[in-house]
Amino acid sequence: MTVEAIRNLVVVLGDQLDPEGSAFDGFDPARDRAWMAEVAGEADHVWSHKARIAVFLAAMRHFRDALVARGRPVEYRALDDHDAPTLEQALADRLAAGPVARVIWERPGDYRVAGMLEAACRAAGVAFEQREDRHFVSTLADFERWLGGRREVRLEHWYRHLRRQTGLLMDGDRPAGGRWNFDRSNRRAFGRRGPGLVPPPPRFEPDAVTREVLATVERRFPDHPGRLESFAWPVTRAQAETALEAFVRDRLAAFGPWQDAMWTGEPFLHHSLLSVGLNLHLLDPLAVCRAAEAAWARGDAPIESVEGFVRQVLGWREFVRGLYWSHMPDWEDWNALEADAPLPGFFWTAETDMACLAEVLGQTLEHGHAHHIQRLMVTGLFCLLLGVEPRQVHRWYLAVFVDAVEWVELPNTLGMSQYADGGLMGSKPYVASGRYIQRMSDYCDGCPFDPGRATGEGACPFTTLYWDFLERHAGRFARHPRTALQWRNRERKSDAERTAIRQRAARLRAAFDREVSP
Repeated sequence: MTVEAIRNLVVVLGDQLDPEGSAFDGFDPARDRAWMAEVAGEADHVWSHKARIAVFLAAMRHFRDALVARGRPVEYRALDDHDAPTLEQALADRLAAGPVARVIWERPGDYRVAGMLEAACRAAGVAFEQREDRHFVSTLADFERWLGGRREVRLEHWYRHLRRQTGLLMDGDRPAGGRWNFDRSNRRAFGRRGPGLVPPPPRFEPDAVTREVLATVERRFPDHPGRLESFAWPVTRAQAETALEAFVRDRLAAFGPWQDAMWTGEPFLHHSLLSVGLNLHLLDPLAVCRAAEAAWARGDAPIESVEGFVRQVLGWREFVRGLYWSHMPDWEDWNALEADAPLPGFFWTAETDMACLAEVLGQTLEHGHAHHIQRLMVTGLFCLLLGVEPRQVHRWYLAVFVDAVEWVELPNTLGMSQYADGGLMGSKPYVASGRYIQRMSDYCDGCPFDPGRATGEGACPFTTLYWDFLERHAGRFARHPRTALQWRNRERKSDAERTAIRQRAARLRAAFDREVSP
């Protein structure tokens, strides 16, 4: 079959579902085509959670339909329509099938994917253009200029820069509420009474398009982790906007104080769950921040909650993207703490006696979701203390969370969580004993392990491994200005206590090493 010659083939990736994206600038329906492809390799290059696969495919198919409704022709290759194993091969096959003058795409959210698209075009001898992604508040050029010759690169400085640039939560040239940062007001635990009644996030029952995707995922990826029975994620722009409205109306006010708290059986609490819509470009990040700011202006949410939320979207999200593109591809290979342990197999099953990990891993396998403290201070903390090889941790995080795109997942995992970058993202490793989890949750209630004990029968593995971590890395951190207190506490332990901790930690590692990951 002869394929009609086209001027521009506009590649639309699964995390770039914005009809106003730069790849569509100058789009002429008479001469151009959008091109989208579902490929098994994007589900298999990490062992992706079924819900993560489903989110991307369902959102892509709905976006395809939205483009057609706008009069933009789309060439769409569903999983069952072709046998190309990778995006590179799928594009190569398309370029071989008929004349294309030029291929256009926005900068992907994954360094690997950018290389694949370019390789396919070069091999075919077809001109290509990579355009910058306008979805973000800042540009990569802005970030590079801001970096300049800075000796220390910290979120707080970049965050203040963007607050001033956008005017978000600003009172003239001063921060609204008189402070830039309300973190100290936003670290509360629920206490013994728990969170009480929390307004649930909206559920988006799968329509016919999404149901077809769910069936395809079950059929094509039956052995992948996770479940789809409770799938209710937003996969269209309208659904994502509904999710934003519900968060601002129902949960934003309480988000700030309780954003670090955890509770059994409560996977969502007051969190926004907007990262899926944001990372697939169904929501505009500046508009999201403005909606939160407007709630504060109306008196519907306190400054502490609104600032804490804006910090996540305007601060961390923009910061990690800039760092990702500044330091790839080297970042993936960094391992500053020389960690080499395997990822325990129970990370894929949630079958462990440690109540905190069983809870967080269980909800992750059920929903493809865990909030930032569960990621940082439960699963991430355990991997850091155990000394899991960072690339394995990165690949697990990329695989299991429905909102995972590498530009945001890799820096947060390898930098903030695992300190594999040696302090590029954060000045110190986030390490704590089981006492932290006990203070911020009810997970320790009924757990067979005592967070107050590092040795002996029933000692908490987190606490044992915490003290062992301090011992193993004393040479690096004992004189660090932000960690010296933790390491001074280590010096108060007797030689006998240190020996017992070291021996128990070695037994734990041997036991976890026998837990074979898939």
